[in-house]
Amino acid sequence: MSDAPMIAQKAPYKGELEAGKVYFWCACGQSKNQPFCDGSHKGSTFVPTKVIVEESKTAFLCGCKHSKNGAFCDGTHKSL
Repeated sequence: MSDAPMIAQKAPYKGELEAGKVYFWCACGQSKNQPFCDGSHKGSTFVPTKVIVEESKTAFLCGCKHSKNGAFCDGTHKSL
């Protein structure tokens, strides 16, 4: 696995996140359970990002793995 994350998709993943529930967002792009971690990063320098929201909400999680906003989409995929 390289130092750069694999682009899982050039669009965000829309999903419903429940208040207080713990999620682990895939940072490497290799997970088969996108946008969430399935452990595919093991043996690399990547670690999943822990996400907990205070209120249940619809979220747009980064699919390109290059967001400067952590697990949440910031539109970076538009320039890749």
